[in-house]
Amino acid sequence: MKYLVLLCDGMADTPVPELDGKTPMEAAHKPNMDALARESFVGLAKTVPDGMKPGSDVANLSAMGYNPADCYTGRSPLEAASIGIDLKPNDYAIRCNLVTLSDAENYADKTMVDYCADDISTEEADELVCFLQQHLPEGISLHTGVSYRHCLVWDNMSPNIGELTPPHDISGRKVTEYLPDPDKAGVLLDLMKKSYDLLKDHPVNIARVARGKRPANSMWLWGQGRKAQLEAFEEKNGVKGAVISAVDLIKGIGILAHMDVIEVEGSTGYIDTNFDGKAAACIGAFEKNDLVYVHVEAPDECGHRGEVHNKVRSIEIIDEKILGPVKAALDQMGPHRIMILPDHPTPLAIKTHSSDPVPYLIYNSEKVCDGVDVFTEATAKATGNYLDKGYELMNELTCK
Repeated sequence: MKYLVLLCDGMADTPVPELDGKTPMEAAHKPNMDALARESFVGLAKTVPDGMKPGSDVANLSAMGYNPADCYTGRSPLEAASIGIDLKPNDYAIRCNLVTLSDAENYADKTMVDYCADDISTEEADELVCFLQQHLPEGISLHTGVSYRHCLVWDNMSPNIGELTPPHDISGRKVTEYLPDPDKAGVLLDLMKKSYDLLKDHPVNIARVARGKRPANSMWLWGQGRKAQLEAFEEKNGVKGAVISAVDLIKGIGILAHMDVIEVEGSTGYIDTNFDGKAAACIGAFEKNDLVYVHVEAPDECGHRGEVHNKVRSIEIIDEKILGPVKAALDQMGPHRIMILPDHPTPLAIKTHSSDPVPYLIYNSEKVCDGVDVFTEATAKATGNYLDKGYELMNELTCK
């Protein structure tokens, strides 16, 4: 038996006026998903437990079969594992975005123009990260990740630093009330302020502006936590698994879960990612693995940016370039099961995540079900099938 999990990050949404009141899932032409939905068990699942924030960290842990309430220590420690940082027990990892802030004179009066600095390239970001590292105090280090996503490690940081806000939650807003508490996290606030002064006239940013790109003119720190530990995926679920993703968060979970982590050249986490490469890598991964977890970031990124038609298109490309060829390959391999779901909704109306339950389908080539005509939020809800503990989804896939 082979198992495919196709995780379409942030795919679920709410009705969008620009789509005549449809959601992107409803508006998208996705014949492969809809064909599966007609023969699958379909329902809603709660991937974000009560009291936890609807991040991709929490929600993907659920989708992979881990109860976040038992194992979640923060987002950045998961990413640190992918970057290759060996955190010590007293280290704190903190996610560092390279962002674009407005040019208001006072840092607190600036606006979050772009949480990803126009998808800065990893090569450009590495130059900025290395430059910033030269100006960090002892006991704090900065490590290059992918594109705008990086990791700051603080040795023996106080755990009581208060709330740190994800920058994608405040797109277009003044940062005033979202800055680190100066009494609890004054060091982090000072680092962010200093980074603006260091980066605003850096040659990398001068060149970016000359090319019509937004500058990566500030660090933004959030997602802190201590070293995470996960039970091995194979021991937990009884199947050998692999992970394919563009982002360090998902790769980090895979590493900590002792899964195969497969790199795909040209994976960007956006709508220009190497969809064909991901499909080919997935098909190849089944040679050595029972289950392949393919994570596609594009719908989430489009949701954060408010890109209505790109979000629709990203779903269509996933359906055409990943699900289509992988399903055809699985048909040739023999018995198989497929689970498709988003980790959380990323509604275009709010440009950030919500905690609402997500639609999912589970297809079993050996046990065809009476499903739904199309795979959408509404049809999943109409089934009345509801899983309150999203981390039980993996068990539903592999054990039934």
